[in-house]
Amino acid sequence: QVQLVESGGGLVQPGESLGLSCVASGSIWRITELGWYRQAPGKQRELVATITTGGSTNYADSVKGRFTIFRENAKTINLQMNSLNDADTAVYYCNAKVRRSVVAGLDDYWGQGTQVTVSS
Repeated sequence: QVQLVESGGGLVQPGESLGLSCVASGSIWRITELGWYRQAPGKQRELVATITTGGSTNYADSVKGRFTIFRENAKTINLQMNSLNDADTAVYYCNAKVRRSVVAGLDDYWGQGTQVTVSS
């Protein structure tokens, strides 16, 4: 099994910053990509930012220039969120694309989510 544990959510005011962290553990041979997705009430889950093993990043247009994703190590990523606004309010989920052995396929794993609320 693979576990993803998120931390760092909370309540902030518009314009403030917040950092999220995600740590992967378990039966992992290689993680090819780690990322953050979010889901606001009544909306579908959407991509926020991803980072590959090689360091390539991808951001949603709505967060470009405000959010930064980076890897602390092979199993830990962080998301630095600046200039937060009401539209960023959502549950943020960590995602990992994992190969559990050299012969295994690529599987998707999700964390349980952490709430980010931006409100004055």
